[in-house]
Amino acid sequence: MKEQRMRADITNTLIFNTAVGSLNVGDYIISEAVHREIYPMFSDSFIVEFPTHTPVMHAYQSFRRNGQVRYADSCTTKIAAGTNLLAYDALRPWPNWNMNILNARAYKGVVLAGVGSAPSGNRMNRYTKFLYQSILSHDHVHSVRDERTADLLRDLGFQAENTGCVTLWGFTEEKCRQIPEGKADRVVFTLTDYARDPEKDQALIDTLEVEYDEIYFWPQGAQDAEYIRSLRTSSVREIAPQLDAYRTLLTSGNIDFVGTRLHAGIFAMQHNVRALILVVDNRARDMRDSYHLNTLERDDIHLLSGLINSDNPTKLNIDLEKIGRWKSQFVIGALL
Repeated sequence: MKEQRMRADITNTLIFNTAVGSLNVGDYIISEAVHREIYPMFSDSFIVEFPTHTPVMHAYQSFRRNGQVRYADSCTTKIAAGTNLLAYDALRPWPNWNMNILNARAYKGVVLAGVGSAPSGNRMNRYTKFLYQSILSHDHVHSVRDERTADLLRDLGFQAENTGCVTLWGFTEEKCRQIPEGKADRVVFTLTDYARDPEKDQALIDTLEVEYDEIYFWPQGAQDAEYIRSLRTSSVREIAPQLDAYRTLLTSGNIDFVGTRLHAGIFAMQHNVRALILVVDNRARDMRDSYHLNTLERDDIHLLSGLINSDNPTKLNIDLEKIGRWKSQFVIGALL
């Protein structure tokens, strides 16, 4: 009887993994944070991960009672976390959330965790509004990573709180104090393959060569390595484009991070490395406005040397109570 009761208590949980099929290792940094911050909330659940960058299933599978459909229908909780999931036009080719109204059944009732949105441009079209109204939970408060995305969801009639990206949830005041304020002797940097500016990116490399004894480059995106090889990099050491290689370098000590990749910078801070993020798109800009990341607009690259040689404390004003309230919605197995 005891074994039967235990089985009856097991619930099904679905986590949508934004790293599967991604060309950006930053999504794997988000996935690690999801395992650290969200998985413990469902310690008694059977958890399955479905992708977001690739379709969960074909449209015709959504109408058949196969195992994936049955599992998705049975889930008491579904969570999608991180990256620029929300778009203003869900019809555009290869969106981060690769679905359409015909194959979106598995997402019905999903709750967002630390999700961002594409840069605002035109108004959201009717199809995209209908799609989000069909799949996003109307019974939960959604967690987003910046105020602009929170306003987007509120305009659609959903409850939303700006908690920051899941990758920031562990930055307590004590954690921030562990990150050095002063300059190290070595540096690791990143560039961004989809936001190239050869003149300013070369200025970044030239400045780092003057300021640091050793310079390392980590390719976070699929074409970052190709891009850097088009620039002058006489003293740059390139490390493998894998998260473990980057982790090993960060934990070797006496190193700074400077670069255009947001989550490479956050991952550095997670490993107690001083980070300065060069802003090239809305990702860092949106989160900087809420959480005071140490950033510099790439257009102001002439100021980089001064910032490198200044003391830069890390003071991320993460609202842990707000994160706790979001977590408390999920009572089964919650560790609060």
